[in-house]
Amino acid sequence: MKVNVSEVHTLLYPRPVVLVSCVDSKGKRNIITLAWSMPVSFTPPMVAISVGFQRESYRMIMESGEFVINIPSSELVKEVLLCGTISGRNFDKFREAGLTAASAKKVRAPIITECLAHLECKVEKTIEAGDHMVFIGRVLEAYAEKNFAERRKDVLLYLGEEKFTTL
Repeated sequence: MKVNVSEVHTLLYPRPVVLVSCVDSKGKRNIITLAWSMPVSFTPPMVAISVGFQRESYRMIMESGEFVINIPSSELVKEVLLCGTISGRNFDKFREAGLTAASAKKVRAPIITECLAHLECKVEKTIEAGDHMVFIGRVLEAYAEKNFAERRKDVLLYLGEEKFTTL
């Protein structure tokens, strides 16, 4: 079966979906839903996310140099969809999705308390990649719910086209 090269990313699904939270210098906060994230280094611990240039979160992460990767469970599928379909330029996604922002331990960007785990990151490097910017972040702090090992099966996986599954 031939696959159109413009759809090649769909061959890499399912992938964990994450909610990345960020904040700008004026304190405006935002959430972006991403399926394009991955670990890139053990030592030091680093992760990468890919964000489109036109996204409000792109501006905020470029400005602040930090972000938090929040790992949602399947219970948050409606919130994940909402945060991935409305613009942070026009909406407060925390309020619209009914999600709770709380102070992170090492960065200014907030964590999303309803999520299972959190990775607080400082941008170490940016790489332009077509219509996206790849942000490589050093993980400064990471923590999860006490029962994360049991809940891992509930981590939300993205199938493409607004479809999700779990393990």
